[in-house]
Amino acid sequence: QVQLVESGGGLVQAGGSLRLSCAASGRTFSSYTMGWFRQAPGKEREFVATISGSGGNTYYADSVKGRFTISRDNAKNTVYLQMNSLRTDDTAVYYCAAGSRPLSEIMSLLASYHYWGQGTQVTVSS
Repeated sequence: QVQLVESGGGLVQAGGSLRLSCAASGRTFSSYTMGWFRQAPGKEREFVATISGSGGNTYYADSVKGRFTISRDNAKNTVYLQMNSLRTDDTAVYYCAAGSRPLSEIMSLLASYHYWGQGTQVTVSS
């Protein structure tokens, strides 16, 4: 069982940056593939980025590639999402998620992430 708590959301102007954090409970954090997803009002939850248990492999949605960076610190049981060059269409609730299968098996498949945080709001103004 993994419990996830996101933080770092807020209001930022377009072109600005934010860093989201997700703190996880449990002793086996490094065994989980960790992902970030987001959900804008009236839209379905969508994949943003994912990182392997070791941190050595990452995968991004095309919409954020080159602007967002996912990383993790297994000693601190924390995964991060550095968001640069933010755009108004990045506005959403951002969710951290954990999957017990390797990154290569689950990638962006929402249903493969079994543990979810409560979400943190990111609002990008023009």
